Amino acid sequence: MARPADKDVLGGEPTTSGWFLFEVDGVEIGTFREVRGLELTVDVQTYREGGQNGYVHKFPGTLHWPNLVFTRGMVASDALFTWVANSAGENFAANGNKLTRSTGAVTAISFTGERLRAWEFDNVFAVRWTGPEFSVDSDAQLVEQLEIAHNGFRAKTS
Repeated sequence: MARPADKDVLGGEPTTSGWFLFEVDGVEIGTFREVRGLELTVDVQTYREGGQNGYVHKFPGTLHWPNLVFTRGMVASDALFTWVANSAGENFAANGNKLTRSTGAVTAISFTGERLRAWEFDNVFAVRWTGPEFSVDSDAQLVEQLEIAHNGFRAKTS
């Protein structure tokens, strides 16, 4: 008897990813070794009904999506800075100081290069970039972080 497709583990056993690809409007911004903030929280509204002492009614409220934080080692590509420049500086001023929100996507990539699953984000824009910390006393890898804001996501199997 065959297993239903929704019981299959993505990428085989165990599900692991080699890296995460971040794209904006179909343009590769870069690959990252860590992505944090892929979560959703729903507020719960309660209603106490008169005469009902056995429970309190609960209803779904507002959805909350935290910012995403991407971490990677330094890379040679300037695609990240080209995109971030649209949120501030000369590119932002050239656009009449109007923020252009885009569609972003994070895709988990296996160690063999297979796309495992993607999450598409609505209205993304960069809110923070942190560069490497330099010290002659350290042999740690140079690392940069990117933080983006968004208005929600959808998951899809590649």
